[in-house]
Amino acid sequence: MPTLPAATAEVVVDASPNDAFRAFTEEIGLWWRCATPYWNDAERGLTVQIEPGIGGRFLEVYDLDTGEGFEIGRVTAWEPGRRFAMTWTQVGWRDGVTTDIDVSFEPLDDGTRVTLEHTGFERVGPGGDEFRAGYSMGWKEVLGWFAEHANA
Repeated sequence: MPTLPAATAEVVVDASPNDAFRAFTEEIGLWWRCATPYWNDAERGLTVQIEPGIGGRFLEVYDLDTGEGFEIGRVTAWEPGRRFAMTWTQVGWRDGVTTDIDVSFEPLDDGTRVTLEHTGFERVGPGGDEFRAGYSMGWKEVLGWFAEHANA
């Protein structure tokens, strides 16, 4: 199957690249909204978290005491203030199928441009282009939540 286009989204926030990176990664549980379509198990999902550094997990947490939950992906690049990347999967995809997310933090005169690029939908198989279209719309909403948090 040919490579599908990326799902992309971007926002500009009133923060330095280092502060934007920290808010995105360390504080994701504060701005990622519960009871939205962007959960693998919205009924059980309590928060999300990114473990820092390459190999860290991106988790949808179902038990705050044990940390038990669903592993959405693994960090593949960790460059504070500049970029991070991770793999991504979701419930319902074939076992072992992942896509790739790359988030960059570009300094501007009055803040930081945060750009998210989600690729690899051709690996999902049939329906990959529909998933790409859905994520393209969804990431715009999710980054809007991030911008609200970062600008607060």
